Formats: sequence, structure tokens, C-alpha cells
Amino acid sequence: MLLGSIEAGGTKFVCAVGNENYQIKDQTTFPTATPEETLKKTVDYFKQFDVDAIGIASFGPIEIRKTAPNYGFITDTPKKGWSNTDFVGFLTKTIKVPVFFTTDVNGSAFGEYVMSQLSNEDVDSLVYYTIGTGVGGGAIINGKLVGSLGHPEMGHVKVKRHPDDLDFAGVCPFHKDCLEGLVSGPTFEARLNKSGKDVPLTDPVWDIMSYYVAQAALQVTLILRPDKIVFGGGVTSEKFLEKVRRDFATLLNGYVHVPPLEQYITMPEISNNGSATVGDFALAKRLLRE
Repeated sequence: MLLGSIEAGGTKFVCAVGNENYQIKDQTTFPTATPEETLKKTVDYFKQFDVDAIGIASFGPIEIRKTAPNYGFITDTPKKGWSNTDFVGFLTKTIKVPVFFTTDVNGSAFGEYVMSQLSNEDVDSLVYYTIGTGVGGGAIINGKLVGSLGHPEMGHVKVKRHPDDLDFAGVCPFHKDCLEGLVSGPTFEARLNKSGKDVPLTDPVWDIMSYYVAQAALQVTLILRPDKIVFGGGVTSEKFLEKVRRDFATLLNGYVHVPPLEQYITMPEISNNGSATVGDFALAKRLLRE
């Protein structure tokens, strides 16, 4: 069995083929250009291999309802030139293999879930957040992706403002001070006029951001009761998560039981941003078995 993975990001596409044990056999990366150019490169890559199915984890928003007339489309995305792109339709017409289509964060969530299963962790439910240029989240509950009307948009929930951050408007073009508007990578430039990589963890802005991220962890803890919450993306680090755990413990105040926080709120288990690739392989494999 040969499985395909497309991690379709707003900046780059990562295409890979692997076996049923989720081991990568070949991989390529290229910039996200126009839909025509990028999807042609994608098809040309996979035509080199006799893949049985492909999993796609895409930037969005996307249409995941198979009954919708625009199923498989990237819809009203802020990515210039990509709105209303028939991603799945183009692929299936040219490669003619089954395709599983989901969001980039859903793909990463499923990859982390599968890895937890392979590591014999007692994890049936998991939430994955990415904090980078934007903020997104995906959830696996009892082995199934959450979302039937559409995919979750966990990055756009509202959070209580930090008392030292009341004058910051937020950067989300839709909601201003939603979670994404307050903790995504561009907020460093907006607050401090410098890149996040140049802001030491001793800067008070990290405590402000950990307060918001801890609220997100609290929300999904109380709503979904997952076994594990994973944070990935360029803004996240183990040192930052130490602050998040601290604030989460304060906010939860012992109300419900959760595992030890070092096991409950974690960095990705899969290294080198490979969570979505493993997730895509696993979703493609599941598609074949269904």
C-alpha cells in the first residue's frame, strides 16, 4: 500500500508518499504560487508514484461537506487568488485515486492522535492547536474528527482580555481581538514593532499571550474533555507552554480532573512539523479501509 500526503499551506506545499506504517518514502516541497501552477506541480509529483489514496490537509476555509455543491473547494480564503479553488476536483480528475480532504490542523490533530495510539498512550480524544501566522484548531473525539456542518474555527473564539492588554485592538480582520487576533505571530509586530523571534521569553507580552492560550485550553477542556491538548506552530515552544500550564492551572482552579499538565498540555510528539503528513497518511489509509 502506497499512501499520499498533501500538506497545503498558504506559504508552501509539502507532498509526500509513504507506506501503511506512515513511514515517508519520498517528499518534496515547493512554494504556494497560483492555484494553476501549484496544483500542476502537485499532480506532476504524484504521477511518479502508484499511490492508492491521498490525504489532503489544507489551509482554508474549505468545504468539507460531501453533499455541498462546492465540496472539496478552498472557499473564501484571504490567500490571494485561491478563493473558490476546486482543489479535490482538480486532483481526482487528474490522478483518479480516492482523496480525504480536511483542514491543515485536522490533519495535524489526526497525526498526533495516531502517534499517541502507536505509543500506547491512553489517548482516545485529542485537541491540536497551531499558533503561527494564524491560529487554528482541530479535534479528535473517540477517534473521529469533530465537525459536520463545517470544520472547527477554534482560532476565532473570544477570550477575556488581560488587564495589561486592554488598549491592543487585535489583528484579526474579522473579529479584531479573538484568540487569533491576540496571540498569532503578527501580534508581535503590532504590539512591539518586532518579530516574535526577537522577543525574549522574559518580555511581559509572553505572559499576556499565555493567559489567552490558557483560556483556549480551558475552553476545550470543559467543552470536549479531551485526553490531551497539543500546541504546535512557530509561536509555540516548551518554555512558552510552561507559562500556559501555569495560567491554565490558575484558571481551572481544580474544578475538574485532568492528567498531569506536562502530559496534558504538550508540544507535538511528531518532530519537524510532520504531524499533518502522518495524519494525511492515516486518513488516506482509513479511507481505503472504509
